[in-house]
Amino acid sequence: MDNKHTDDSILKTVRGFMASRVIISAAEIDLFTLLARQSHTADEVAYTIGADLRGITILLDALCALGFMVKTNGTYRTESSAATLLSADAPASVRPMVLHMGSVWRNWSKLNNIVLGKAVPDLEKGILDKENFEAFIGAMHVVASRAAPDVVAVVNPGGASRLLDVGGGSGSYILAFLDAQPAMRATLFDKPEVIKMARARVKAAGMTDRVTLVAGDFYKDELPTGHDLALLSAIIHQNSPAENEELYCKIHRALDGGGRIVIRDHVMSPDHTQPLEGALFAVNMLAGTKGGGTYTFQEIEAGLAAAGFTKIKQLQDKRMFSLVEGYKA
Repeated sequence: MDNKHTDDSILKTVRGFMASRVIISAAEIDLFTLLARQSHTADEVAYTIGADLRGITILLDALCALGFMVKTNGTYRTESSAATLLSADAPASVRPMVLHMGSVWRNWSKLNNIVLGKAVPDLEKGILDKENFEAFIGAMHVVASRAAPDVVAVVNPGGASRLLDVGGGSGSYILAFLDAQPAMRATLFDKPEVIKMARARVKAAGMTDRVTLVAGDFYKDELPTGHDLALLSAIIHQNSPAENEELYCKIHRALDGGGRIVIRDHVMSPDHTQPLEGALFAVNMLAGTKGGGTYTFQEIEAGLAAAGFTKIKQLQDKRMFSLVEGYKA
């Protein structure tokens, strides 16, 4: 890998936050929704949302330069492909995820104090209200649904008949596993407010008779037993090593003899420097959690082994979609 830097390359990287901030601000103000419906002049936008005319004009022009808005004869409209992804009322909208990144932004602004061990205010829990939280889970489902079939194929559930999805969200992966395994039944374990959304999604998929929904908190509660396959998808990065080992132990107890655990997450190189996405995600966990981070295969293996798992190996090395498995003896 060529690590030679130039003044241009350094400044280009440092300036990267500018485009991000413009998009986040537009999502927070909800410009994409307003201008997806109808073109408006900057004066009309300023009047409608109570904005400063100079400020909104400069922001709208920057969005045009970035390709998110189109300016015609002094009026602005959300670019069509951006409208389908960033309007609040679009079925496949990722706006709630962009709003979440606004919370991430505010946590990252405290990074210096966190690294220097100085006192910091409570980490921001997010700006999503109930409506946007539900939309955020829905947006995560849109993203996860695209990747889930490939994950299922690599996992190769084989003869597994009872899946436990720990922290399974609204059911993206459970539905993919059940589609691939007609004889399989599944249990989705997550917090009560998420279970409510999962129930609607499972019902819409016609899988109600094959999915058991269990509300709980895996930090406090034991997990439902009687499973031969457990999925822990995008969870371990939010935990400390000790929290992960405790969770692995709970999953070990929830599995029948010979059952398998599969972990989906970043898996880092032994020196924790690659992949880049994983190293940056570790910073995100530093800024947003009390003990989370990204882990190497050796660290994941040690935690699983301490919980009693054997035959531990990595199935896939693919950034956040890396997969590690282990078996209960």
